[in-house]
Parts: sequence; C-alpha cells; structure tokens
Amino acid sequence: MKVSYATLCIMVTLVAVAETDLCVTAVTCNALQLSACASAITSSSSPSSVCCSKLKEQRPCLCQYLKDPNLKRLVNSPNARKVANACGSPFPTC
Repeated sequence: MKVSYATLCIMVTLVAVAETDLCVTAVTCNALQLSACASAITSSSSPSSVCCSKLKEQRPCLCQYLKDPNLKRLVNSPNARKVANACGSPFPTC
C-alpha cells in the first residue's frame, strides 16, 4: 500500500506535536507544593484531595527531597508515608 506524501507529512507532524506535549508535562520539583499535606502529616488527619494530587505530582521528586537534610525528616516521617499510602501514591524506592 502506498502512503501519500501528504499523509506522511501529517503523521510526522502529529508525532512531533505528541513529543512536544510529553516534554511540557515534565515535573518541576518544588517541595512547597507539598504544603497542602502539612496538616495531614503533622496531625495524622486524612489527606485532602489537593494534598493527594500534589503528592502524586511531586512523587518523582521524593528521592531528591530525601537527599536534602532540611526536608528529609519531614518527607521521611512515618506520617508522611501514611499520607502517601492513603493517597495511593506510595514512596518510590530510592
């Protein structure tokens, strides 16, 4: 089956657009995004939906946060891990 030049150009353009969209969705690591989880971590209350969405968004950054001495004790606390599990986003293995 022959593919026309126009069809080939459209396919290449769609692939290029799809790859661009993948690059745009890269996570920007910002520990302040997890402030929505502060009350759940410090008081053992249930995490909010905002907390869970931010936690899932920042999940790729958790190993980086664990390397920071200022963040490690908060991010690595038992309550933080409970919040992550409650959100369905368990900690990655670093």
